Amino acid sequence: MYMSYGTAARSAWTIFEVTFAGSWPTHVRPLIEEIHTMFAFVFGLYVSLIVFAMTRIITALFLKDTMAFCSRDAELMVQEKSAEKKRFANRLLDF
Repeated sequence: MYMSYGTAARSAWTIFEVTFAGSWPTHVRPLIEEIHTMFAFVFGLYVSLIVFAMTRIITALFLKDTMAFCSRDAELMVQEKSAEKKRFANRLLDF
């Protein structure tokens, strides 16, 4: 228990491992079995919130890129439509 949570630095490293390495069951099980079962709820909530936040950030980045692409595509469509109107007007004038 001391190896994972004995000091502030060790606790911070354990939280880092829990967050990014996905090894939270191996770090939480000793807390649940030796200290109190409430730690299961605390870590479950923590992991759920972190995963939710990371998913939302990744989704936002993809959405941003998609919206930028669609914006460029819409501008291109407007330019293309304008050029088509000009060609049609020129044909009418030639007639």
